[in-house]
Amino acid sequence: MSFWSAVVLIVLIGAVASVLRSRSNAQNGITEDMMGNQSITHRPDPSPQADEEAQREISALKERIAVLERIAYDKNTSTARERERISAEIDALRDNQD
Repeated sequence: MSFWSAVVLIVLIGAVASVLRSRSNAQNGITEDMMGNQSITHRPDPSPQADEEAQREISALKERIAVLERIAYDKNTSTARERERISAEIDALRDNQD
């Protein structure tokens, strides 16, 4: 291979790589200014189906958190302790009646 053939081959490889990179950037919405800085021009909107699924999942997680909070705090409040004490007294009175 001669020197000039190698030069042409290197330039051709560089041109093909540049075209492929530009095509990939265009498909992904990436633009480049004159200084070579890249920026994203648009972001694809999520599909309505994915958005509804995410909302359902968030709703389910909120319900689970509410249940866990109720479990964690219900027995530790003074009202719950008072209810438990009164219930125990009522059960003790029922046991005494029998």
